[in-house]
Amino acid sequence: MSLLNVLQPHPEDRLHLRLHRARSVVLTAQELVEIRAAQRTFEGAYIRTALGQFSFALVVLKIFTAEFYSIGALFATYGVGVLMVSLYRRYEGNRQFFSEVGEDGLGRKRFRTSGNAVVVLTALSVGAYASLIVLTARLES
Repeated sequence: MSLLNVLQPHPEDRLHLRLHRARSVVLTAQELVEIRAAQRTFEGAYIRTALGQFSFALVVLKIFTAEFYSIGALFATYGVGVLMVSLYRRYEGNRQFFSEVGEDGLGRKRFRTSGNAVVVLTALSVGAYASLIVLTARLES
């Protein structure tokens, strides 16, 4: 998957459910519940985490002295990273519920786990915590 595929103006035109484009489909009550639950669980969790990181960064930047600014900037950067993972997870979530029509006109529906998002978020978290340890060690000296 390239970055250009994520940034297409209306990916709903490629996604179909019961032979309808994703933008014009009328969902049943069970399908709506399923989609909302997945959005609450996956997309909402990433957004809440990003907002929490932004809030903590703001607290650090507003309350503490200038020597802690690098830690506040680290948490703000981490929040941006989590927000980017959230956008990627939203893109993958849309493809989870709707099928894609290929160039040959045949519909394809494949379930994809969130493994890629978890790997990226794990690497981002390990990098952020390693940076936090280094920044904290520099404060003591």
